[in-house]
Amino acid sequence: MHARLINVAILLVATGSLVSPLCGAASAPALNVALELAPGPGNPRNSEGDFLQLKDGRLLFVYTRFTGGSDDHSRADLACRESSDGGRTWSTQDRIIATNDGGQNIMSVSLLRLSTGRIGLFYLRKNSSADCRPVLRWSDDETRTWSEPLDCITNDPGYYVLNNDRVIQLRGGRLVMPLAQHAGADGKWQDGSALCYLSDDQGASWRRSRGTLQKDKEGRRVNLMEPGVVELRDGRLLMLLRTRLGCQYQSFSSDSGETWSTPEATTLYSPESPATIERLPQGPLVLVWNDHRNRPPEERVARPPIRTPLALALSRDEGQTWETPWVLESGKENGYCYTALEVVGPRLLLGYCAHASRWGLSTTRVSWLDLEALLGSKSTD
Repeated sequence: MHARLINVAILLVATGSLVSPLCGAASAPALNVALELAPGPGNPRNSEGDFLQLKDGRLLFVYTRFTGGSDDHSRADLACRESSDGGRTWSTQDRIIATNDGGQNIMSVSLLRLSTGRIGLFYLRKNSSADCRPVLRWSDDETRTWSEPLDCITNDPGYYVLNNDRVIQLRGGRLVMPLAQHAGADGKWQDGSALCYLSDDQGASWRRSRGTLQKDKEGRRVNLMEPGVVELRDGRLLMLLRTRLGCQYQSFSSDSGETWSTPEATTLYSPESPATIERLPQGPLVLVWNDHRNRPPEERVARPPIRTPLALALSRDEGQTWETPWVLESGKENGYCYTALEVVGPRLLLGYCAHASRWGLSTTRVSWLDLEALLGSKSTD
């Protein structure tokens, strides 16, 4: 067994995990593909996006539309497609939401309607391998117009990663932006450190959390990447983190994101790929990730990562246990990642990269599941 996997196994035995092991398999409710954003001439890649529901009933999906190449540093704009029937069908032409004003590109969208009704558009402005930071634009007229971009990080330059569909507003009103920092102002690249930027004035200003995550409970440096956060019913925050150790790591905050517990391994086995965790309006938590619990240990740490299958699981006890996952997509030579979730009426919509190779992003897909069928199904383990 790979030495790193031995360390993960030891850690799981020693510390346990809030996330219980998942056993068995289940057939998902029918997955309905509604939109396929494939590459084309002058547009070699379409990737990670997010959804927004407008007051007039329309639904937007805003995603990264690459024009200057297909790697993460190629030129890109933010484009939009619209649906007027709850995500079942979509417009056929791109509408550009934001044009590239970065040295390299803009990418990785989070859309958030605040409790005030105002709409925030968050994305990364990537200038170089030493300068990638989140910016924010506002709309007060249901996305007809947008403000000039606001830099969320001004006093601590470096290379930060904010995944798509990640910024949340807590019940108390605070905005939480989970980030991974890979370089400081000196531009020296390093393993990811997880942290949050916080706003207590509806996004007008932002400050860094007091806690920065780098090491596990045994004091080992862990490459912590692409964090996602959900608020639990008891007021704590749960963060899941991508690693290269064959599983997702987790951390908790009891002070609304100011400080975080030491990261620990979970039994959510996965490749080097992010997980998306959110709460459904009906109450359960929903998790979408590359479920590797039934794959050989060496595949969990393979590089490039094997980002298949794409699976979904529910938790009705605040993440203490997860019901049997449903396999959504399972192409053997495909890759699935960077999911956005949105509930629209009777449907759960998923926007995710779905590319015909294990590595390299090119196509984004929007699909939906029947929410009643999903909630009515339970684990048979």
